[in-house]
Amino acid sequence: MHAMNRRTDRSDGTGADPRGARDTDVIVVGAGPTGLLLAGDLAEAGLGVTLLERRPAEISNLTRALVVHARTLEQLDARGLADELVAGGHPLTGLRLFGRATIDPTQLRSRFPFVLVTPQFEVERVLERRARRAGVTFRHDSEVLGLDQDAEGVTVRFRTAEGLGSVRAAYVVGTDGVRSTIREAVGLPFPGRSVIRSLVLADVRLAQEPDSPLTFHATGEGFALIASFGGGWYRVIGWNRHRQAADDAPADLDEVRELTRLAVGSDYGMHDARWVSRFHSDERQVPSYRVGRVFLAGDAAHVHSPAGALGMNTGLQDAANLSWKLAAVLRGRAPDGLLDSYQTERHPVGKQALRSSGALIRIALLPTGPGHAVRALAAQLVNRVRPLSRRAVRTISGLGIAYPAGPGAHPLAGHRAPDFRLAGGSRLYELLRQGRFVLITPAGEPGVPQAPASGGDSPRPADDRVVTAFWRSERRTALLVRPDGYIAWATDATAPAARTAALRGAVAHWTGTEDGASIATALTPPAHAADTPAGR
Repeated sequence: MHAMNRRTDRSDGTGADPRGARDTDVIVVGAGPTGLLLAGDLAEAGLGVTLLERRPAEISNLTRALVVHARTLEQLDARGLADELVAGGHPLTGLRLFGRATIDPTQLRSRFPFVLVTPQFEVERVLERRARRAGVTFRHDSEVLGLDQDAEGVTVRFRTAEGLGSVRAAYVVGTDGVRSTIREAVGLPFPGRSVIRSLVLADVRLAQEPDSPLTFHATGEGFALIASFGGGWYRVIGWNRHRQAADDAPADLDEVRELTRLAVGSDYGMHDARWVSRFHSDERQVPSYRVGRVFLAGDAAHVHSPAGALGMNTGLQDAANLSWKLAAVLRGRAPDGLLDSYQTERHPVGKQALRSSGALIRIALLPTGPGHAVRALAAQLVNRVRPLSRRAVRTISGLGIAYPAGPGAHPLAGHRAPDFRLAGGSRLYELLRQGRFVLITPAGEPGVPQAPASGGDSPRPADDRVVTAFWRSERRTALLVRPDGYIAWATDATAPAARTAALRGAVAHWTGTEDGASIATALTPPAHAADTPAGR
């Protein structure tokens, strides 16, 4: 196969491409959930995206993830996808760990105060449909061989059934999993270790239905997770201390039944195993998520045990963090240095995911004697100490994630923005579907474009980078919310001149408007405004 010829044309009219000979803007390698969300975001921002996937189109990805947490659902809501997933899944209002500790997501201040049980392939289905509609170029059956990068771009070399090919872009993102070819191509180490061996995974039918769509128990001699994912099928993931074998050792339904009885007390009449496999689980993280023009996200950057169901969720949130930054840089609205904040913000989140899942799996693996006491104590603390319970559910759900804010920043800066109800009945995460910053102020804020007097109070764009919206309440705080749903800036200033100057400066800084020109014009009151009742 020859190199691709399609090129996103942003020339100056002379026929010369100022970006050099590129075939597309971004190459995403790996068509799992992380890659699909990232590619769809970039394409919806008007960028050229090529997605390379080693699997043929007709072969589905191996589904291990089964849970979508609240923060991930919020990110999907900001893309208009969450409600469809929720309708087809199993929302759980309680998550029981080790049979005793209960994680209570109903206390979350979110539109999604639950844990959604749904298979990874359903998440991929809605994300792939969106990516295709947005114009992503899919190239399945493409095995990446390596890459070369320089000051102007990156060339990725690949092989298909038709032969060798290459494609060049401004940036490359490796979302190609734990055995990432992109990670190896840029020479990044993947330090860590195996934490648990001889995990068994199977899809089975059950004669008896468990009490919950998601069941997890641990005894110290073994553990088992049983989850329903539709069509009468159940996913079982388990471990038996007394049956340790190499990854390539055969596993069968009898072994799955045994480990389930050991951990749960029943095998629920398992039958008709569709497939059974054995694998091991590592804890690893790359030291840097960026090497020049190449980025890593999802399992290519961090991997950990399945405890807590954090893997797919962390990867999807990686993609949400990186996509708007790549779009801003490629559209000339931010310097390349903005991309360094991906490492600053997401590497600590990946490290925390390793710690959280690691703590859970180590408690599960403790032998029966001491393990029983530790698990009982952990359950008591989580169930009875409310601050600890709130912290646990916010950590697992992802709602507790916050990013560093600069010195002197408002206390809200860097924190997740809740799904505020706004004037006119709109919601913040509905507005975020436009892929823009959202500026929320009190109605009548001097210098902020107001909604039309007729036709409702629907928010309107201040320019193509910012949507203005207004509080439904009397709240006076002004917020600028990033496209990924985190608060970039806030002010409680009341003096009109200081407040308007702060608004202008923040919008100009965050949206990359040259000298704040277009936004500053929109935010500057007319000269006579101060003499009117509204201006005073």
